[in-house]
Amino acid sequence: MSGVYLKDIRMKRESKSFADSLHAVLTAAGMFEGPKYMLSGLTGMAFKFSVHERLLPLSVSAYGNWGDEHSPGVDNIGVLTIWDGGRSRHPTFRFYQQDAIRWVKRSLDEGVGVIYWLPEFGVIHGYDDEDRIFYIQDGYSSDDRIVLYDNFGLNFTEFWYARTFGGAVRVPLETMVLESVRLALHDWDTPYRTLPNTDIGSGRLAYSYLTQALRSGDYDEGGARYILSSFVYARDEIRRYLAEVAHLWPQLAEAGSRYGELAGLFDGWSLENAQGLIGALEQAAALEERAMELFRELSRQYPDPRRDTVPRWGISSAR
Repeated sequence: MSGVYLKDIRMKRESKSFADSLHAVLTAAGMFEGPKYMLSGLTGMAFKFSVHERLLPLSVSAYGNWGDEHSPGVDNIGVLTIWDGGRSRHPTFRFYQQDAIRWVKRSLDEGVGVIYWLPEFGVIHGYDDEDRIFYIQDGYSSDDRIVLYDNFGLNFTEFWYARTFGGAVRVPLETMVLESVRLALHDWDTPYRTLPNTDIGSGRLAYSYLTQALRSGDYDEGGARYILSSFVYARDEIRRYLAEVAHLWPQLAEAGSRYGELAGLFDGWSLENAQGLIGALEQAAALEERAMELFRELSRQYPDPRRDTVPRWGISSAR
C-alpha cells in the first residue's frame, strides 16, 4: 500500500475552473511561469464564452467537447498532455475508470497533479491506497474533497473527465500569441459547440442568448449571476493579457483598448438593472467584434499551416 500528497499544488477559483486547475498543476510542476491571466490568454481559455438560452449555470463550462477544446490551448504553450473522458452510463465505463485510476496515480507518483471533473474542474493532488481515496482541491475551500477509487468519474452529471501532463518545451512568445488569437477567432465564429443541441450559444451568439434571456425575464437567476461574473472576469483577463503582449503587434494594442473599454462597461453591474445591463452587453458585443476584426487582420499577415494544410487523405480520417 502506498500514497502521495502533493502539498505544493494550490488551486484557487478565480477564472474558468479549467484555467484555475491548469495554472495550479503546471506552476507546481515547473511547466509554466507567469500569472494566471497569461495562461488564460495563451491557451485561449479566457476567450471561451458560452451561454444557455435560460442562463443555466452549466453554461460556463459548456463550451464543447473538453478534449477537443482544451488540447489545442495546452499544446500551444508547449506542454505534453493526455486525457480521457466520456459518459459514465456507457457499459465500458468501468474499464476506462480502472485504467484512469492507474494513470492518475502514476502521474501523482511523478509529482504532477491531474485535472478532474467534479463538477466543475478541480485538481487531484494525492491518493491513499490503504483508504482507496483521491484527495482533490476544488478551489473554493482549503479543505480537500475525497473521492473513493470506486466512485472515480461518478458525479451528478453524466460525464467523467481527467487530464494530466508530461514535459514542456519552450515555444516562442510570438508563436503562442498568434495561435491564441486564432483560437479566439475560432471560438468567436463557432455558434454551436454542443451540436446537435442548439440550446447553448457560443462566441458572438452567446451575447444574443444572454441579452434575449434578460429581456424575456425567463432565466435562472443564480446562473445569470455566475455567467456574468465569469464573463466580466474573463474579459478583464483578456485586457491584461493583451496589455502584456501589445508590444508584439499594433493590432494587439488596439484590441486591448477595445477590451479595456468593454471591461469599464460592467463596473457595478446588477441584474436588477436589466435594461442597463442589456445596453452594456450590446456595446460589449460591438467592441469584441471590432477586436476580432483586428485579430483577423493580424492572422492574415502570417501563414497558418495548422489550418491551411490539408492532410494527404483530405479532410476525412485515414481508412
